Amino acid sequence: MPQPSQPLILLADDEPHITHIIAHKLKRAGMEVIVVEDGEMALKAAIEHKPNIIVTDLQMPYLSGIELAQQLATTAECAGIPVILLTARGYTIEGEIEKLSSIRKLLSKPFSAKDLLGHIDELLADEDESQRQCA
Repeated sequence: MPQPSQPLILLADDEPHITHIIAHKLKRAGMEVIVVEDGEMALKAAIEHKPNIIVTDLQMPYLSGIELAQQLATTAECAGIPVILLTARGYTIEGEIEKLSSIRKLLSKPFSAKDLLGHIDELLADEDESQRQCA
């Protein structure tokens, strides 16, 4: 049974070799990880589990990473979940994501799992700081 203090990360990507490496790295860092392979599954898992952070690929079946973020923004209990969007190198989408405050980071593929973990740690620290200010 995971400890309540373990951050929950939802990882959505349709490339199993990427999810395997990232999930392994995150689990070794003490995080609980839910892995799904498409945007529709990611939306359902986010609503059901309310993860601390969502890491999603831009190009996925059924819902893209941007469409996922848009759907989450309209769901009250998920609107504030930070999203890290993964995209193929050189794919320019800055204009599309400027309207989505939930997308906090944009990482180009290829990226290192270590760098991704660093971004996740930053977002978790920001979340902890925000909760302390509200207390």
